[in-house]
Amino acid sequence: MGVYKIFFKKSVWKDFKSIPDKDLTKILACIESLGENPRQSGCNKLSGQEKHRLRYGQYRIIYSIQDKELSIWIVKVGNRKDVYS
Repeated sequence: MGVYKIFFKKSVWKDFKSIPDKDLTKILACIESLGENPRQSGCNKLSGQEKHRLRYGQYRIIYSIQDKELSIWIVKVGNRKDVYS
């Protein structure tokens, strides 16, 4: 398995503004680790969708994996109570 490139949807940059810097640094480290292994332990496929989620505390990272292009698209990052709506 190769290294996946990580891309961000434009709306994700707005999501980052509402997250405290301390948490944002760790969330970005979690996102970076997806490049090596997008299906690591703790990552779950969302039911009824072609997206996955990664948990960090009360925050969730929603992303889509394209294996043919070796790319990951970060779709949404936010608090667990808001991210699924």
